[in-house]
Order: sequence, then C-alpha cells, then structure tokens
Amino acid sequence: MRRFLAALLFCATMLPGIATAQMLLPGQATQATAEGLEIGTSTSEIAITSDFRGADLTIFGAVTNTDSLLLAIGQYDVVVVLEGPRENATVRRKERVFGIWVNTRSMTFEAVPHSYSMSSSRMLDDITTPLDLTDMGIGIDHIPLTPVGFVGNASNLGEFRQAFRRLQENGGLYDRDPSGVRFVSSSLFKASLRLPANIPNGVHTVRAYLFKSGSFVTEKSVPLRVIKTGIEQMITDAAHAQPIAYGLLSVFLALITGWGASVVFRKD
Repeated sequence: MRRFLAALLFCATMLPGIATAQMLLPGQATQATAEGLEIGTSTSEIAITSDFRGADLTIFGAVTNTDSLLLAIGQYDVVVVLEGPRENATVRRKERVFGIWVNTRSMTFEAVPHSYSMSSSRMLDDITTPLDLTDMGIGIDHIPLTPVGFVGNASNLGEFRQAFRRLQENGGLYDRDPSGVRFVSSSLFKASLRLPANIPNGVHTVRAYLFKSGSFVTEKSVPLRVIKTGIEQMITDAAHAQPIAYGLLSVFLALITGWGASVVFRKD
C-alpha cells in the first residue's frame, strides 16, 4: 500500500513537468526564421545611344524577418554592387628607355569585372572585417585580381594590382559611394548606382548583400542588360558579322573623305 501511495505521489509530482515539456515542444521545434532579402531595379535594360552621358540606376529592396531591436539600433547593413561582364585585363608599365617611353612590363588579370559600381549603407570597414570582404570579393579594394601565368617578384604583383584599380577608378569604370544605400522605412531601402558613359555592353549583375551585426546573412542578385541602339549598334554588328567588308568600307570612306578635303581646301 505504501509503495502504491508513493508511486501516486511521484506521478502527481511529475505531471506538471510533463505538461510543461509538452507545451514547450512546439516552440522548440519551430526554428527562428532567418532574415531575407528582396531587390528590384528601376529598369532591366539600359540603352546606349550616341548622346549617352551616363545614368543613375536605382535599386529598391526589402529586408524581411528582421529583429526589431537590432533594426532600431542600426545593426543591419546593405551593400549593393553592379558588376560588369568579366574579361581578362592587361596592365602595362611604361619606362623611359633612351629618352623614349616604352612598355617594359605587363601583367594580365583573369576574369575581372570590366565595370564595378558599389553603394553601401556606411563605410565597408564599419560593416564587417576586411577578411570577410576579401573572402566575398566585396568592394573595389577586395576584388580578386588573379594574374595569368604570373612568374616573377611578388612585390610587382601588388604594384600592378594597385595600378589596375587606380586606372579603372580614374577612367570612371569603378565607382564607390559609402552612403549610397538609405533605409527609407524600418525594412525598406533604396540604393543608387552610377553608370559611366563608357559602360560596356553585355549582361551586368546587380548584387545586394545583407549583414547583421557585422556578420554576413544573405545575398540576392538580378541581371541588367546594357545594349547599344541606333547607328552605334549597326556599326558594331557590321564589324563583328562582316569584318572584311567593314574594313574595306572603312578604307573606302577614309579615301573619299581625304579626297573631298583636298578638293575643298585646295588653293587655286
């Protein structure tokens, strides 16, 4: 009898714990939903005409499933980039030889973006660590520049990398804006990217990266087509489709132009 009463007392003591455990199970099984990222562009195609002087591309985005407290204290950051078509790029160094500037050394980097425009919610070094930026290739200073068939002094590698980045920025093909991303509401943001006048043709890629408290969360990408229109496109198509005929026509037009100029400016 005593054993039976003890068993009943034990069960009565355990019942609240079992009920509590059963109530916690659904909550334990439900994992916290990670933050998400959605983006869209003001246009999906850029048409290049003869009077094109560059343009601004607007990107709209939304961060979903955010933590309201972290959002209130500014722990979410967004970086948006526009990468142009990738191709090999050669950097040449000129040196003075016997009073004449000649190309003495060169280095070719493999599959680098022809153009690169970046906007962020603040300075990249304030968003995450330089190591993470390098691992992900985010930012002009962290774009991977891998030489093709490199042989020689390693010190030259850094010199050519710096020269490539400097030339691209000076030419307007690489651009950065550390305040180009603005949150227009609690979870909606707007970014502006500058497209240079000499932006290359082809399919470009818009990428958005989301960071939380310095850690990468997720990314999203959408394509952007850049095409030539009008007479520029006709000339480009002719040069690629019929190179021999295009060359002969160019020579013929040059001869006609030269002859016409000599007639007009001939002194009697």
